[in-house]
Amino acid sequence: MIPPSSYLTTWDFSVDPCDNIGPKFLGILCSSPSNNSKSRITTLELDGAGYDGFLPPRIGTLTELTSLDLSRNRFRGPLPDALKNLNKLTRLSLSGNFFTGGIWTWIYRLKKVERIDLSENCLSGRIPARISKLRRLTQLSLSKNEFSERIPNIYALQKLQILDLDSNMLIGSLPKLPPRLRTLRLSHNKLTGHITSLVNLDHLICVDVSDNWFTGPINRGVLALPRLSHLNVSFNQFTKMEVNNYFGSGSRLRTLDAQRNHLRGHLPVKLVNFERLEVINLAHNQITGQIPMAYGQRLGRPWRTLFLDYNFLSGRIPPEFGPVAVRIRGSLANNCLSCPLRIPLCRGQQRHASACHGVTDG
Repeated sequence: MIPPSSYLTTWDFSVDPCDNIGPKFLGILCSSPSNNSKSRITTLELDGAGYDGFLPPRIGTLTELTSLDLSRNRFRGPLPDALKNLNKLTRLSLSGNFFTGGIWTWIYRLKKVERIDLSENCLSGRIPARISKLRRLTQLSLSKNEFSERIPNIYALQKLQILDLDSNMLIGSLPKLPPRLRTLRLSHNKLTGHITSLVNLDHLICVDVSDNWFTGPINRGVLALPRLSHLNVSFNQFTKMEVNNYFGSGSRLRTLDAQRNHLRGHLPVKLVNFERLEVINLAHNQITGQIPMAYGQRLGRPWRTLFLDYNFLSGRIPPEFGPVAVRIRGSLANNCLSCPLRIPLCRGQQRHASACHGVTDG
């Protein structure tokens, strides 16, 4: 059933949409030819009214389309090979549907496309290497599908700024990535190896590689990226977080989420040098030693979230954790700390003494 407010209620299939003006044919724009040539449809954008059915091969006859947006509907079935005929497209958004099958037979033919969003479908198979031929691409979102195998070499996409491959079944290590990336989302896959290669991506603002199988260190060069604001490396197998003594004051980092890894060693004192850092989550690791006294000076200034629970921290907590911690969201539970329950962050039991044997520190 098409709701009364949908775009389709304005369409009159007995006339040419390019010969009509006014409120008719919402979602359709046509070209304005400078000669005697006939107007052609250049934009087709449906509202998210729950349209159902298959995308017919005849979509390929709209060869003047520059924008095709069918997102947030219920279209299903394979994407027709005829999409390759839409070689003037600059924007393609088919997200939030039920499309199936692969994309390798047609996608690389869209040489003028700048933005592709096929997220939240049921697409599968590999991401074709020939996607690197789309040299004008600035945004590629294939998240929440069933793509598998390795991420292809896309370094040639020199204009790419947003790469979102979240929630697929991708495997293997990181390829060499385009240098202008600003947003990188690879969470909820099966990726392995190190993330050291990210240190060369100076334009990165947001990085989310959570819920993968990455190992090795959270590299000091990644934390030092000059524009990085959000870093989520949680739910991996990292063993070390490297924080240099000489950087942090100019950092734009606001969020650091490294929970549920295998981080060992002491808490890095130099995190206090990150002047804009507000949210820290290092819970569920294997961190030992005392909480640095300098951490107390950052509570509320500007730290507003601090989760250090489920580690093996020991000793007394800095005195600032008492009065200030009321305004701080977080937890110090399930450590080996001397942590009075009257302090909000200390609520929740500490580890049993037998679990703390050999790590307790004054």
